[in-house]
Amino acid sequence: MLKISNLKKSFRLPTGERMPILDVPQFNVAAAEQMVIVGRSGCGKSTLLHLISGIGTPDSGTIAINGLDITRLSEEGRDRFRAEVMGYVFQTFNLLQGFTALENVILGMSFSRGKVDRERARDLLRRVGLDHRLNAYPRTMSVGEQQRVAVARALANRPKLLLADEPTANVDPSNQQSIVDLIRETCQEEGISLVMVTHAMEVAEQFQRIEPLEKLNMAVQANKAHA
Repeated sequence: MLKISNLKKSFRLPTGERMPILDVPQFNVAAAEQMVIVGRSGCGKSTLLHLISGIGTPDSGTIAINGLDITRLSEEGRDRFRAEVMGYVFQTFNLLQGFTALENVILGMSFSRGKVDRERARDLLRRVGLDHRLNAYPRTMSVGEQQRVAVARALANRPKLLLADEPTANVDPSNQQSIVDLIRETCQEEGISLVMVTHAMEVAEQFQRIEPLEKLNMAVQANKAHA
């Protein structure tokens, strides 16, 4: 499903020097596999997901999803591919404030070529415990409720690959497990590959495959040596 080779990303410092952020020689995820990447804040986890999703572009390397190297696509092509093949649970939700919870999930469906399925949108919101908040606007919802809408939206199009960026970071402890369970159960039922990043070990330990980003990312080791 996902195959990364020689992936590199750096950012330019005010001094003009380039600081390497990611240097991942090899990283693969099989079809329907569920895995988690762990690491401290600021180590490049979100940057890696941005590159996999095509939101950002690497300095070099390949990112093949379903056999297609998305680094060769235009920005428009990456946007279209992401809408049709991937789901993304953003750490900052990215909900549209002028639309209800139900409308946010339905709008997520409309960006792909698939049919808008209002009943699936309602069912996903019910499964995250928001059956009584279908017509609520994000500004009237708690942080935890907004995160649950974001999860439902990411799953709406039955993606082949789901990326989840700290999906429990802004959810109170009583709802953390329900979020993890919903993501994992839906991925299992529908054969979706899952790549989740987190710094919460109580979440990571539920996965059979745990990859510390510091081991995948040669840039971390290089920066430590340089320091």
